[in-house]
Amino acid sequence: MNDQTLITDHTVYACVMGSRAFGLATEASDTDRRGVYLAPTPLFWSFEKPPTHVEGPLPEQFSWELERFLELALKANPNILECLHSPLVDRLTPVGEELLSLREAFLSRRAHISFTRYALAQRGKLEADVRIHGAPRWKHAMHLLRLLISCRDLLRTGRLTIDAGPHREALLAVRRGERSWQEVDAWMTRLTTETEAALTLTPLPETPDHARVADFLLRTRRSSAL
Repeated sequence: MNDQTLITDHTVYACVMGSRAFGLATEASDTDRRGVYLAPTPLFWSFEKPPTHVEGPLPEQFSWELERFLELALKANPNILECLHSPLVDRLTPVGEELLSLREAFLSRRAHISFTRYALAQRGKLEADVRIHGAPRWKHAMHLLRLLISCRDLLRTGRLTIDAGPHREALLAVRRGERSWQEVDAWMTRLTTETEAALTLTPLPETPDHARVADFLLRTRRSSAL
């Protein structure tokens, strides 16, 4: 079975991500497609295992095998968690529906570490751009601000919301370079401080519900083997 067949015949969940899912799309925005495929269980019985991820076949399309997707979600990978909350769903099978029903099982205080670590790395790249080129890549700055808002609100409410609609105009102004780096940097610092404060009162559990997710994977693999 080739990689493309895994996508066309075995995708259980597919969605649109990026600016279109975040409510920040412009006429120039690409369509970023993400998905999850369930490799048939018999494929794991040979020496050559199915791939953990596949690119394509469409431009800007990327998919994960279910087990790899679950592993990353349990680690609170920001991109994976956000993928589970996209409002733009292209494909959804019964297995995909059960996957989405597990969204809350993945949410825990681990998100603070994973989101913050990712944000620090991205902020470092922006600061390097400022030092070298005199300005950051404004699109990246906008998306980092959106991520920081999302993390803060997740810790405050226990719910992950990726729609940045309420902040659309302010964020798009950053993307257009209409705010100075000093203003943007101050906004990032303020969001980071608010995130740390939210952590002290967050309703999120300490760890994700690993047992519930493991049970889902086991049942799904077993059904695929029949």
